[in-house]
Amino acid sequence: MRDAVVRVKGGILGGAGAVCLLWAAQVRPSARPDALFATAAHLTGLLAGYGVLVLLFLMARVPAVEHGVGADRLARWHAAGGRHVLLLCAGHALLALLGYAVHAGRDLLTAARELLGYPALAAAAAGAALFAAVGFTSARAVRRRLAHETWRGAHLLVYAAAALAFVHQLAGPDLAALGWFWALAHTVVAALLVWYRAVVPVRQALRHSLRVAGVRAEGPGVVSVLVHGDHLAELRAEPGQFLRWRFLQRRLWYTALPFSLSAPVRDGDHTLRITVKGLGGHSRRIRRLRPGTRVIATGPFGALTAARRTRAKVLLIAGGVGITPLRTLFETLPGGPGDLTLLYRAGAAEQLVLRPELEAIAAGRQAGLHYLLGPSDGAYDPLAAGALRALVPDLAEHDVYLCGPPGMAAATHASLLRAGVPAARIHAECFAF
Repeated sequence: MRDAVVRVKGGILGGAGAVCLLWAAQVRPSARPDALFATAAHLTGLLAGYGVLVLLFLMARVPAVEHGVGADRLARWHAAGGRHVLLLCAGHALLALLGYAVHAGRDLLTAARELLGYPALAAAAAGAALFAAVGFTSARAVRRRLAHETWRGAHLLVYAAAALAFVHQLAGPDLAALGWFWALAHTVVAALLVWYRAVVPVRQALRHSLRVAGVRAEGPGVVSVLVHGDHLAELRAEPGQFLRWRFLQRRLWYTALPFSLSAPVRDGDHTLRITVKGLGGHSRRIRRLRPGTRVIATGPFGALTAARRTRAKVLLIAGGVGITPLRTLFETLPGGPGDLTLLYRAGAAEQLVLRPELEAIAAGRQAGLHYLLGPSDGAYDPLAAGALRALVPDLAEHDVYLCGPPGMAAATHASLLRAGVPAARIHAECFAF
């Protein structure tokens, strides 16, 4: 996984370097203030355009990238990259405005009004406004108050914003020496988006003919959905991975959400299972799915798999419904008696999900299973470094797989580091994106 992260990061930085080099090749040095502003505006504009392509690529759902880097890490890169793109857009607009105002001898308000009279610049302003709207809805304070469906719907504006920005770029002077590079980059990213976000889901839907077979309660607000289909072994879904599920039922069809498989897929199986907690309006509606409802599932995705294992002993730490991918790993990871240990954090015993299955697996494999119960704000933290070492004395010799709510996962990751587990042996995935 680390190699994949380095390669993707290197490719992104290498592309940014190529943009800077191609920009430098066409610069005509000048000491005039208006020329300096214009030159800086050209560079920030090109980097902003390149940044938009990177954002789209990161969310194109390319399997090789998602498997190698991890969907949660890609989402974090996407969020951080979005902030940089917004800053570059703002810098580009300000520098271009200053350059024009100095060149034409206008005040800033008059210069802005005149520039917006050009169609390509009006398109750029509209695109920037859409990018700003997406950025606003993604701000942490705003994001907490929005329904997931609203936030995802707002993110679709990125495509319109990118199209408007491209119209502006085509009309600008920057592409004289960059035309071939820009055309190639946009073509590749557009092809990846169309293929993996449109063609592949439809093709998989036709091939596997997925339909809801049933819904059963697993605990307070938690249900398992059984999905029947054909040729499921062809999905090559590994324990620990997830798919993005779209249920073609009223008030559900327009959103695809990531849910982990909560049971392994074996040759000859005709049923997939996911286990879902009703955290938002969309996931709560899943409880009312009708048998026979058609399903489009894209994937599998995720890097929380056996391929990341480096040690003989493995510790699995789950929080809440984060048990779902770890339940499949608990059953399938190779190991003898005592090699596997599962710690399951929950507020109370009635919140434990899939408990009978976990206990049957632990008994059959002679694996360790510990329930860590109690309120998250209690005086005693069962996931503190000392508590973890008490439960697992040779903790530093384990690979650790971690999945749970963001706050719990972050605190546990820090505890593991303090307990002596190397960062490279802590494998985590979080779906809060």
